[in-house]
Amino acid sequence: MITMEQLMINWGYVIVLFILGFITYKRKALDFLGSLVMIIMGIVIIFSAGINWLLLILIFLLLSLLATRYSKTYKRSLGEFEGRRTSKNVISNGIVACMMAAFGGYYLPFVGGFIGAIATATADTLASEIGVLHQPRLITTFQKVDPGTNGAVSFLGTSVGIFGAVIIGVCAFILGILENPFSAILVSAVSGTIGCFMDSFLGAIFERRNMLNNEHVNLLATITGAIIGILLI
Repeated sequence: MITMEQLMINWGYVIVLFILGFITYKRKALDFLGSLVMIIMGIVIIFSAGINWLLLILIFLLLSLLATRYSKTYKRSLGEFEGRRTSKNVISNGIVACMMAAFGGYYLPFVGGFIGAIATATADTLASEIGVLHQPRLITTFQKVDPGTNGAVSFLGTSVGIFGAVIIGVCAFILGILENPFSAILVSAVSGTIGCFMDSFLGAIFERRNMLNNEHVNLLATITGAIIGILLI
């Protein structure tokens, strides 16, 4: 039962969330609809799971923004600078985590699903944004391909992606989402890595043939990460 005091605190967090949404829009990190969807998801998480769960998603958002801005000029020269993201990006990367958070307080395995989904989104984003700086290979054939090719992987991108997943696990422990640090890091690292590789496989097999688009691939990858996270709890 949420007390009146906690209810007032939560509404205070909602106000902060609106301010954050306004900032991400003004800074051109998200478009208007993307910022609005982020706010709605955040409200669901605040009132169903708590502020600490939302903070973990905001850590993913911060890491994503930093990775996107890294070597921006070089990415522009390759035509791989994504810039402002849309509501489709927000939904495909965040809807699974939002659903896990909505029920995480009532069913422990969904905690693993929540961490797994965020770890996957983080690993995939960092691998894509940083990995584009090195010569990648297609995950299905190991053939050298151009940076930004769907299904391409690189040692740099994979390493950074796994590191990003580990950061999510460490933060999940610090925020008290999982009390066991070993479990938090294990769930995050394993589910994030598998989910990230699933994204690459789907990209190589389906997205390159225009059978799926980037949002479909991201959604399926985060579902994979969530399932792995649930199984590991």
